[in-house]
Amino acid sequence: MAAEIKERFSDAELEEFRVLIQAKIDKAQNDLDLIKSAYMNDGNNGTDDTSPTFKAFEEGSETMSKEANSALAIRQEKFIRDLRNALNRIQNKTYGICRVTGKLINKERLKLVPHATLSIEAKNMQ
Repeated sequence: MAAEIKERFSDAELEEFRVLIQAKIDKAQNDLDLIKSAYMNDGNNGTDDTSPTFKAFEEGSETMSKEANSALAIRQEKFIRDLRNALNRIQNKTYGICRVTGKLINKERLKLVPHATLSIEAKNMQ
């Protein structure tokens, strides 16, 4: 008799992933708050220098820092959104099912990338 192919993760497995994902959301949200507060507070810290070349360097550095922080914040917001979408899939009991092959995504892959929607097989087909 052939081994039964699982069509979805059990409720217990889904709960394990829910806990893992919620912890990642909490950490990611905390990181995002830190990025945003750094962005908001990177104004003048009273270190004005009278040298015009130093001032120009500082302003250029500040602009780069704001752009880098902004890019980091955008990436973090997308990560949080992807994780929240994963929680929705858990609630719908469709979590861990590859959107291309319809097969279950490897559990180890989901532990590393809990918001994955593609199996390695589907990822390699891209």
